[in-house]
Amino acid sequence: MGITDTKAGTGTAATAGGGSRRWLMLALGTAAQTSSFAFVYGLPYLIPVLRGSERLSLSQAGLLVACPTVGLLLALYAWGAAADRYGERVVLASGLGLATLALTAALLVHGLVLLGLMFALAGAAGASVSAASGRVVLGWFPPEQRGLAMGIRQTSTPLGMLVAAVSMPPLAAAYGLRGALLFVTLLSAVMTVLVALLVVDPPRPPRTAPGGARPALPYRGSRTLWRIHGASALMVWPQFTVGAFGLVFLTDVRHWSPVAAGQLMACGQALAACCRIGAGRWSDAVGSRLRPMRALAGAVGAASLLLAACAQWWPSAASVVLLVLLCGLSASTNGLSFTSVAELAGPRWAGRALGVQNIGQNLTASLAPPVVGALISASGYGTAFACAAVCGVAAIAVVPVRAVDGAA
Repeated sequence: MGITDTKAGTGTAATAGGGSRRWLMLALGTAAQTSSFAFVYGLPYLIPVLRGSERLSLSQAGLLVACPTVGLLLALYAWGAAADRYGERVVLASGLGLATLALTAALLVHGLVLLGLMFALAGAAGASVSAASGRVVLGWFPPEQRGLAMGIRQTSTPLGMLVAAVSMPPLAAAYGLRGALLFVTLLSAVMTVLVALLVVDPPRPPRTAPGGARPALPYRGSRTLWRIHGASALMVWPQFTVGAFGLVFLTDVRHWSPVAAGQLMACGQALAACCRIGAGRWSDAVGSRLRPMRALAGAVGAASLLLAACAQWWPSAASVVLLVLLCGLSASTNGLSFTSVAELAGPRWAGRALGVQNIGQNLTASLAPPVVGALISASGYGTAFACAAVCGVAAIAVVPVRAVDGAA
């Protein structure tokens, strides 16, 4: 089975609106997600200042870094159901507004517990963007352009991490933890206003199918969606191993300054953005989301294994090159899995299915920082990168290429 329009994304709005509006919605969805992820996934770049100013161990800092993704995890399905019912604009604007309030509160509190609570609340509010912005993008684009469109939108994760890598280390060095947090608070506030004013929900198909029947639950009688969820969750582990501890590897093992290490990690995130766009375009060209995803999972496994060997026995310039390469490859499959899930779920279940997809990914993202931090403390970076390689190889077997495309 190739890419068809029978269960496409979030409706048939792609042919209902003009091209300029389509690309404006893509820009807004990408910018909203980027601003949210600059905080949610940018906190690892504050690990050095957290360890210093808050006097935390590496494992404790990893736990605090995981708090936003824990909040995100707990709220994703509810925000997805709200997007299915009430529309994308309301969900995006209200969630970003609540995230801004939680981040403002984080500026005023001190201590591991209170900071962790505010970070978790901000992450829970920011889950609205993960649940709704993808629906906006997919709803405005036809099937033959969805891979590229979703690849562009999914650059928001590496772009958010890039913004954080460039801004947070120097802001923290100059103004401390609160200076870095103020930056992401202002980003969230600006995007709240822009989304409320400019986002337009795509037209939706009727709530009932022809004959009056409600659309069937897409999980009933099939493991296909669950396998996509599982494969994408496996691919998050190497992504967050490198994203959360690449900077620490450079500072602790290679003895780089935090600012220089942040700049290199920003290059890695720029490569990740390019890889997501390229993977999306590749999937449009071959008429499959999952064949490219399987190939990229193999590449991630191989790159992770090489990095593990270098980190263990030869932590030289080669390990730095592999680190940047893995930043790009490990993020490349995200848009492919999201697009495939939305297309298979259909317009009335896309928000909830994407919520389930996000839950699996963010559960992995929540577990990765503290577990990988403990692994590094106990056994070194080689072991941590080897575990990332195992996840990449396992994803090859889990991706349901035959079930979706009808061919290996």
